[in-house]
Order: sequence, then structure tokens, then C-alpha cells
Amino acid sequence: MKQHISKVTSTCYYHQRRLHQIHNYISCETMTQLVMSLVIYRIDYCNSVPVGLAASTLAPLQWVQNAAAQLILGLSRQSHITPALEQLHWLPTKFRIIFTVATTMHNVFHQRFPSYLTDLVTFSVSGSQRRQLVISGQVRRCPLNNNLVQSTCFSVCGPDIWNSLPVNIRLTGSHAAFRRALKTQLFNTAFI
Repeated sequence: MKQHISKVTSTCYYHQRRLHQIHNYISCETMTQLVMSLVIYRIDYCNSVPVGLAASTLAPLQWVQNAAAQLILGLSRQSHITPALEQLHWLPTKFRIIFTVATTMHNVFHQRFPSYLTDLVTFSVSGSQRRQLVISGQVRRCPLNNNLVQSTCFSVCGPDIWNSLPVNIRLTGSHAAFRRALKTQLFNTAFI
């Protein structure tokens, strides 16, 4: 994954350098659209794949996102980035990954995905009649039987992320309402 992340960050920085050259000639709204389509899209593409990786491995993706926020808002490299991310209403990379996995698990929970994903998890009912996702017996065995590989498997991380969400968010039926509530929850966790 380090090689993949290195290639993604290299491409993103290339586009940011090109956008920086025209920064003074376009509006902030246009710059935001360009950065979203050329940079942030690349960070978000298949961003559920690095779930469970170490923070040091994901750090270059966060640096790209920070640089993109600085480019849009015209900030210097020494500027504190948290207010910029809050102003743009962007989740940090770690939380973007959690958001993607949680929305996938919401679709699995409501059986909107094909069987090859829904078969990875099973439902259980706890004492308080709350449905939770648990790892099914056959999926607990990940390839290579390695703890690192197993901890990054979707079948392990997905239920862990899902079960860590508040019950009121998990039980939201509408996908759009779920995404709004989830983003609000993650935004509050990340910045408050």
C-alpha cells in the first residue's frame, strides 16, 4: 500500500502545482471545484482499501488533503490546517476512510449489495434486541493467516466500525439520512 499511496500523492501534488499557477486568475469556487475533481477525488477513490493501516502509512494522504485546503483558501504552509478543514467541511483522511466503510456497511446491513459482500458478515441480536454485525465463521480466516492482514480485512474492520457507531445512526433507514448523520458524527469526533 505504501507504493500505491506514494503514486497517488505524487499525482495529486502534480495537479496542485499546476493549479497553483492559475490560482490568481480564477475564483475560489472554481478552484474548489478543480481541486475536488483533480485531487480530492484521487484521495477518495477506493479509500476503503487502506482501512486498518497505520497512521504513518496514511499520513501522506492527509498531507495532500492539507495542501489542497491551503491551495483553495490561499493559506501559507505554516498556517494551522484544522480551521481550514473545518471551513471547507472536509473530514480528515482517517475519518473519510471510516465514512466510506460505514456507508458500505449500511448498504450491507440493508442488503443493498451483492451477496459476495453481504455474505462476509452476519447479524446477531443482543439482549436489548439491537441488531449488530458480527464476523461470520468462514470469513474470520483471512488469507495468509496473518494478524496484520486479518486486521485490515473488510470482513473484520467493517463490523468493528459499524458496531462502534451510535445506535441511532446505525438504525437510520434512509441512506441519505444515514450519510448526513454519519458525517456530522465523524465531523464532531474529528474537530470537537
